[in-house]
Amino acid sequence: MHRKTSKLKRYLRRLTTLALVFPAACYLSACEQTARDYNYSIFTFGTLIDITIYDADEDRANTAFEKLQKDFDDYHQHWSPWTDGDLARLNEAIAKGSTDIAVPAHLLPIIKTSILLSEQSNNHFNPTIGRLINLWQFHKHEEADIKPPDDKLIQLLLRKNPQMSDLFIDQKNQLTSANPAVALNFGAFAKGYAIALEIEQLKRLGIRNAVINAGGDLSVIGQHGDRAWNIGIRDPRNKQILASVEVKNNESVFTSGDYERSYRYQGQRYHHILDPATGYPTTDIQSVTIIHSDAGLADAAATAVFVAGSEHWLETVKNMGVRYAMLVDAKGDIHITAAMRDRIKFLNKSPTSHIFVSEVL
Repeated sequence: MHRKTSKLKRYLRRLTTLALVFPAACYLSACEQTARDYNYSIFTFGTLIDITIYDADEDRANTAFEKLQKDFDDYHQHWSPWTDGDLARLNEAIAKGSTDIAVPAHLLPIIKTSILLSEQSNNHFNPTIGRLINLWQFHKHEEADIKPPDDKLIQLLLRKNPQMSDLFIDQKNQLTSANPAVALNFGAFAKGYAIALEIEQLKRLGIRNAVINAGGDLSVIGQHGDRAWNIGIRDPRNKQILASVEVKNNESVFTSGDYERSYRYQGQRYHHILDPATGYPTTDIQSVTIIHSDAGLADAAATAVFVAGSEHWLETVKNMGVRYAMLVDAKGDIHITAAMRDRIKFLNKSPTSHIFVSEVL
């Protein structure tokens, strides 16, 4: 318990320091404090989730905050591979080679949707690489003695080649894995899926205008008074604003960036977004931003497009049904779909950057 508390304190100190300059990948510029704004924060999924409810009575807002706190606590406990919850127990059963594993009802849609998203993304979105993620230890990225894993260990895992297609769910919702190397880690999907569930929860509670903002990844319903919610998208190489965009009712904006969790070892920088095909962090993308009505899909697509890279990003966008996408490559050049270009407003873009617009068919 002491270790967990210390980690939380370190994270909050770092978050407070960043907030003085730039709060996260995106920020809310339409959320001035008024008498009708209600705000609440929850620390979960390794980040601070800020909830803003607008134009609701105080009792209804407080009821919503209490419900969301409980829900997010449950999600963190049972969807994290690092707790003693349901996902961790499922991974243990897979590793033992167990068959016909009973899957808790709340995990079924996560697994089934992830199987589909993995197929659509040509395995660029691959939640089965939990062992590889553990090897890299990005959850300890602030510790002084962290270093990359031995290449032999990486190659050993690559030869086992875990994929979502290794999982089979029968009509009784029992799971069998054809590959005991599968270790599920939904870090690239669970946050978005959880936010989508809680947006629907807010609607059921009678909330019409709100934002759930998880470290810059967010979903909105309604608007802020007579204006849409307006957010800024971070420049991945500094703490300034690259662009702004209005977010419409029932839309979500998710960004994956190589600046989110990283560490240096012997002069080289390693970031947390791993390519399942190589076992190493990707090299040619700085950030990817996706807008979609489905927060879970937006979350997964941001990672999948990042892994796909500048050569295959457009194919991945098309296959995953995304219209609004933007990526910044290693050179600082911006690749953007035509639909996204029509919505986004660039601010103080580097004069050396180039913008390449691509249609999505």
